[in-house]
Amino acid sequence: QVQLVESGGGLVQAGGSLRLSCAASGRTFSSYAMGWFRQAPGKEREFVASIWWGFTSYADSVKGRLTISRDNAKNTLYLQMNSLKPEDTAVYYCAAGGGAIPRPAKVDFWGQGTQVTVSS
Repeated sequence: QVQLVESGGGLVQAGGSLRLSCAASGRTFSSYAMGWFRQAPGKEREFVASIWWGFTSYADSVKGRLTISRDNAKNTLYLQMNSLKPEDTAVYYCAAGGGAIPRPAKVDFWGQGTQVTVSS
């Protein structure tokens, strides 16, 4: 079992930055694929970014603006969000899986989510 707790969400103006963190429990954190998904009101949950064994993957809509990273010594996942746009407004979820997690169906564990709101 892996428990995930996100933090760092909030309200920011367009063009601003935020850093999300996800604290994970468990002794096998380093072996899990980790990622971020988001869900806007009335929309399906969508992939944002993932990281696994040093390889990263991003949704086209966030490439060049959002950066995923992890600190295995601290059991923590991060998402640095720069040049934020109003369309980035959503609840952001931390996710973990035993294999690649390119879509929600592949995720084994979810965090509770943290709200990110970008004002225009």
